[in-house]
Amino acid sequence: MGCSSCGTTTGEVSPGCGNNGVCGTDGCNKLSVYDWLGNMVLPDGYKQFEFVEVRFKGSRKEFYRNNENIELKAGDVVAVEGNPGHDIGTISLAGELVRFQMKNKGIATDSADVKTLYRIARTTDLEKWEAVKELEVSTMYKARTIAGGLKLKMKLSDVEFQGDGKKATFYYTADDRVDFRELIKKLAEEFRVRIEMRQIGMRQEASRLGGIGSCGRELCCSTWLTDFKAVSTSAARYQNLSLNPLKLAGQCGKLKCCLNYELDSYLDALKDIPDSNVKLFTSKGTAVHRKTDIFKRLMWFSYLRTDKGEEYGGADAWVVLKVDRVKDIISMNAKNEKPDDLSMYEEVSEIIKEPDYTDVVGQDSLTRLDKRGKKKKRKNKKKKNNSNSNNNNKPRTGNAPAK
Repeated sequence: MGCSSCGTTTGEVSPGCGNNGVCGTDGCNKLSVYDWLGNMVLPDGYKQFEFVEVRFKGSRKEFYRNNENIELKAGDVVAVEGNPGHDIGTISLAGELVRFQMKNKGIATDSADVKTLYRIARTTDLEKWEAVKELEVSTMYKARTIAGGLKLKMKLSDVEFQGDGKKATFYYTADDRVDFRELIKKLAEEFRVRIEMRQIGMRQEASRLGGIGSCGRELCCSTWLTDFKAVSTSAARYQNLSLNPLKLAGQCGKLKCCLNYELDSYLDALKDIPDSNVKLFTSKGTAVHRKTDIFKRLMWFSYLRTDKGEEYGGADAWVVLKVDRVKDIISMNAKNEKPDDLSMYEEVSEIIKEPDYTDVVGQDSLTRLDKRGKKKKRKNKKKKNNSNSNNNNKPRTGNAPAK
């Protein structure tokens, strides 16, 4: 989604606000929400929903109560209740859609945990907010140095200052429980603010820091994904993916969340496909499963030697069968019947077919872009050298001096 306020071109400046996802229109922000109820006209005498959703640094969002009934829209910078003082955030959602969001997340409207929205941020609030944001990077580096001096087994990943500069929240990851009481004392002496330590998981850390995944796109957890479901290696097995940790792990070091995206489709397709541990008994011998193409509904089998349990002929001797054929053979084996050979069921002409788009771009040779002129010059030089040598080899006539 692009910004609606920066789609024009002025002179040589290209469209775009240049804020890299932190503009105030909420069109290109992280975890932005499309308000499909934004154009709804409320009936007469019906008040707008008094709660709003406010976005802060990273992927943190919270709900606040608008007691003053201030007219707000997405992108407005507001001052909200903090602990202590006040914080500065950006409205990410307002109106009736907030009611559905709170219901989905199980937050009651009469909950005491929901804080209050004070006002639209003033100029002094924004200046203070910008000043404390500039201190976050240097503060994080100093805090890492202090934590390293105390030899704590923890990793400080991010620092977030409250809008009024009275409080700093340090986000860290650790494998075990960490005693950071001494760290808090030193941090409070160094920065003169209230310190809060908050432990997060590896996935939450990747969500806050962001990055580019192996697919070439920005991480799902930092753009739209809000709930982190458990991902197991069985998801990769169902999808016939190689169990390579380097390929299956994401930026957080855990299994990629996208392994769950297509898992339901694979499970539906696998419902009527025989298990991979099935064996087919024929008069020629016993065949075991080697590979399955789930969506083409094809299964590959190979014969085993009866004496050593080795495979006949390697991968070249694999027999490809349709799922329906495999089911027929299994039903025959259940009746103590054996077909003569699996090759009689194989339909190679229909299955194995070379595509006619192998050379998509028409690139017959990798040297097609090489300059041809140099070769011509070399040929011309060779011709000149040959002509000179031929002239030298000709017999001299008359009294002409030798060259």
